[in-house]
Amino acid sequence: MDPVRNPFAPGAGSQPPELAGRDDIISDALIALKRTMIGRHARSQMLLGLRGTGKTVLLNSIENAAEEEGYLTSVIEAPEDKPLAELLYPRMQQVLRKLSFVTAAKAKTHDAMKALRGFASVFSIEMGDLSISVDPEPGVADSGNLEYDLSDLFVAIGVAAKAAGKGWCLLIDEVQYLKEEELAALIVAIHKIGQKQLPVIFFGAGLPQLAGLSGDAKSYAERLFSYPKVGALDKGAAWHAIKGPIDEEEEEITNSALEEILQITEGYPYFLQEWGFQSWNTADSSPIDKTDIQAATQTALKRLDDGFFRVRFDRLTPKEREYVIAMSELGKGPYRSSEVAEHLGETPNKLGPRRAQIIAKGMIYSPQYGDIDFTVPMFDDYLRRNSKVIG
Repeated sequence: MDPVRNPFAPGAGSQPPELAGRDDIISDALIALKRTMIGRHARSQMLLGLRGTGKTVLLNSIENAAEEEGYLTSVIEAPEDKPLAELLYPRMQQVLRKLSFVTAAKAKTHDAMKALRGFASVFSIEMGDLSISVDPEPGVADSGNLEYDLSDLFVAIGVAAKAAGKGWCLLIDEVQYLKEEELAALIVAIHKIGQKQLPVIFFGAGLPQLAGLSGDAKSYAERLFSYPKVGALDKGAAWHAIKGPIDEEEEEITNSALEEILQITEGYPYFLQEWGFQSWNTADSSPIDKTDIQAATQTALKRLDDGFFRVRFDRLTPKEREYVIAMSELGKGPYRSSEVAEHLGETPNKLGPRRAQIIAKGMIYSPQYGDIDFTVPMFDDYLRRNSKVIG
């Protein structure tokens, strides 16, 4: 079959040809956007899910919806080693530049620019080509306390956006990598703009532990956000995610081939795209059948092992690798921390720091007290499959 016409798109954040099974999340986000724009209360959202479940794709879809509703959007991916203030500054400056062209918002935008200038100075942000040609406003967003200053700044931007008849939608991926004080400051700022009914809304995405991290940062976070779970697709949605794009190309796939893909991938969106992609390229002609899936599986697994799985495993130290391999040797998760410790011949307390470091790297998480599991679906299979090479 023609690889040029292959409709599947496996990749980090790549838009799939069919965004199946996520209608409720998109609908709730759109309602929140519409309500926020008219000054009605709406919860910001934190999308929670494992790797490969399509959180970034959903953020991209929400960004597009926000722009259609009249929002200026700012998208950030939170790295592990860059301060939040430094990440936000160029995005906020960009928003204010756009608002400055709206006549009705010029005065409020000027005020917000002065606040941003003070913010940049107090947090020693290198402004470079993005320098602001206004003097800072003393006493606004310049205390050096991120929790206070970010709130001042969000309010100033919200007031300017309202004057312009616009909104501001901030979207942050990998929120779990923010430091606790940064997450707390973000939560306080979102709370403040909500109290003032300003047209500013936030959408975040992160690993499952993000809900707990948010609650630890500020106890009222559970009331401030909704936490949609982005998991594996149910059978109907997974079926449609594969069959729909093939039908659109006027080709066919047998029911037995679909069942084989669903069984192997367990309904995880990234893997559905990978198996769809490889199956299309493997098949000589339509319909794609079960034999094609079996042949494509070898190619798909090798590509995942060499890329998706390997790059994550390589981030671990030898001792951390020993820990996750021990997890996989116990079978399917979730795993009791005490069982992993026993398997390694160590005490749970002694392994605590190592476990915490692996969690900080986003490789494992705690679904409930005393339990741990992988944040990457099928990672345990990868470790067992390659035990002789990586062990």
